[in-house]
Amino acid sequence: MKELEVVAAIIEYENKILCMQRNVSKYPYTSLKYEFPGGKVEPGETNPQALERELREEMDMDVVITDNDYFMTIHHVYPDFAITMHAYTVKVNNPKFTRKEHINHVWALPKDMPALDWAAADQPIVNKLLEEFNVR
Repeated sequence: MKELEVVAAIIEYENKILCMQRNVSKYPYTSLKYEFPGGKVEPGETNPQALERELREEMDMDVVITDNDYFMTIHHVYPDFAITMHAYTVKVNNPKFTRKEHINHVWALPKDMPALDWAAADQPIVNKLLEEFNVR
C-alpha cells in the first residue's frame, strides 16, 4: 500500500478557519470532500518548508511556518493508500488567495465546521479544533 507523508495548514483569519473543497478525484472517498490545504512533503524538505511551498503553489499564499506552529499529526488508512499528515496553524492578516486546485472554499467559524463534508483524514483536526475552541 502506498504511504504518503503530507502537510496541512489550519489557516485562521479573524477567528474563522479556511476550509477547502477538493475537486472530483479517482477516489470517491476523497472527491468533493473538504480538507485543510497542503500537500506532499518532497525529499529534503522539512514539514514547514513543504507547507510553505504547497501554499505558494496551490494558493499564491506567502506565509512563514515554523515548528512552533505544529498542531497535530494524523495517520489515516484509506482503501487505496495511507497518509501521515502533519498539521500546522497559520494565522494570516489578509484572507486573499488564489484558488488553483480546489473547487470551493469556506471561511468557517469552528462551530460551523462539522456541517461540512470532511475527508476522513481531516476529521481529527476538526475534532481537536472544536475542543480547543470549546465548541460543544
